[in-house]
Formats: sequence, structure tokens, C-alpha cells
Amino acid sequence: MSVKERSGGCPIFGADPASFCVILSPHAFCILHSSFRIHHFPMPSVLLSIDYESWFALTRRFDEIPADQRRALDGGYALAALDPLLEQLAPARASFYLVGELVDWFPELPEKIAAAGHEVGFHCQVHRPLTRLSDIQRDLAASRGWRARSGVTGFRAPMVNTIEDVYPLLKTEGFRYSSSIYAPAGTLLNKNGIRELPVSTLPLLRRPQNLTAPRKMTLPLVLGGEFPYGSSFTIGLFEKTVLKILEQELKRGLSPVIFLHPYELVRPQDWPGRLRRDLFAHPGLIPFTRSKSRFLKTLLTNFPVSTLRDYLLTNRQPPTAN
Repeated sequence: MSVKERSGGCPIFGADPASFCVILSPHAFCILHSSFRIHHFPMPSVLLSIDYESWFALTRRFDEIPADQRRALDGGYALAALDPLLEQLAPARASFYLVGELVDWFPELPEKIAAAGHEVGFHCQVHRPLTRLSDIQRDLAASRGWRARSGVTGFRAPMVNTIEDVYPLLKTEGFRYSSSIYAPAGTLLNKNGIRELPVSTLPLLRRPQNLTAPRKMTLPLVLGGEFPYGSSFTIGLFEKTVLKILEQELKRGLSPVIFLHPYELVRPQDWPGRLRRDLFAHPGLIPFTRSKSRFLKTLLTNFPVSTLRDYLLTNRQPPTAN
């Protein structure tokens, strides 16, 4: 849809109104000046992502057991949860970062996600802390087939925590971006030819300078005033506060990145009772077990939502070299 301004001067160029027009789309707007230069700006949206993993990924207790035992633990949940989750999202679109072994168990997952209009991304082959180069090399090799078939270009490291050596490998494997660090909304880095679009934080004191990737969300960062509102952990504790922050960020022209998990939207059987032992030992996991369906419904009712891929396709902002 194209709208021509007929009154007043252009607030950006100070030009005669007849010399420019505003071109709108669901994801972006641009100002076309009479000089034929196109100035392109993404429409502010909440960049919604789903880290699609099985229920047991919440605890580290099952990281190293054989894959067939993890599949038995899943019990078909990863497949059964997808349709109800897609129903909750419709008609909005989100970025799904899939754990690769789920695709081995249920090959239809990427196709069903893409058919519903969502982005399919990669969340490593196995959900465990990414600390060794050999792990990501093995994961990329194991997932190469389905990633190619699904046109995967986006990556999120488990627990939003990656290592330096990952970025050159992502570039070699055809990825275009990563979302594997925390940083304030509006941050976009270039790391070895990979765009790094962070999960969003709110700097309560001052905006951090000289941001680099990788960047781990540590206790000193939190104590220093960075509030990681893009994490489902924070949403589980401060739902109304996060919604208010999202509203403020959008009004500032920013597009914040947030993530949720399937088990926060479609409850597994005996949930969270089956993790009773883990919750007792690690009470910090409790916010991840709380239902986020009400939050999602409020989000989709009140705010524009986009995938990370679509945002980057319309974003002409040059990333900061890192």
C-alpha cells in the first residue's frame, strides 16, 4: 500500500510533500525521495521466537544419556505439542529454533512449522551447554540434511550462550544470523559475517558500550542494571512488567527479541511434577515451568509480531563490526 503525503514537509528530509511518499508493508516502511534514494526502516515489532525443545531440556540431568533414552522420555510430546502451539500463535508468525534430534524423531516437524508460515531455525542437535567446538561441528553435520531442505538461516545456541568458534562455522554452513547473546534492543552486531541479533535486555542505569559477541548474561550484568526481559524466565516472574517494557520499546521504534518454550504453552503430562526433584534442587527453574499462554494471548492481541528472519530482511541498518 502506498500513501502520498499532501500536507506539511517531510520530517526526515524537510522536502516538499509532493517529492516523497511512504510505502508501507506488514514488516517495514520506506521513504522514497524524489532523488530515487530508498530509505528503508523496519516497522517496530516484537520479534517472537520459540526455542522448540522437549520438556526434559529444562534440566541438565538428561544431557548425556543416550538419544534413545531421551526419545523415550519425550514420549511423543514434541510432536503432540506442535499443533496446539500453532493454534495459539495463529495468525501471527514466529521463529522456531528446533533441536535437531527432535527432527530425527519426528521428521514432519520442520514442514508443519513452515507450512503454518513460521520461520524454521536451528537450536543445536542436542540441547546442552555449548562449550566445545567439537560439539557444534558434530551438531552441524548431523543436521545438514533437514536444514538444507528447510532453508534454515537462523541459529540460537541453547541457553542463549555460545562460544567464539561458532561464528565462522555458521558462516561456512550457510547461516545468515544468530540470536545467541543478550543485549539491549536495537543492538545488531556483525561477527565473522554473521549478524548477531540478541535477545533483549533493558539497561536500567546506562546503555552498555562496545558490545561484543559472544556475551553471556552473567550475574554482574544483571547487578549492573541489565534486565533480561526477553527471556521466558523473566516473563514467568514479571509478566505485566515485561508487557509494559515491550510497549515502551515499540514506542521508541525498537524491535525487541523475546523467546518462549513449548512446555510453557502446551503443558506436558504431570507438569511440573515430573521435574519435582530438579525444581527442589534448582528453584531458579520454576519460572520456566509457569504457563505463558495468557502472556502470549495478550502479546498477540496488543502488539505487532514478526519473525527474526523477516525483520532482518527489511532492516538496512549496518551491523556493528565485532
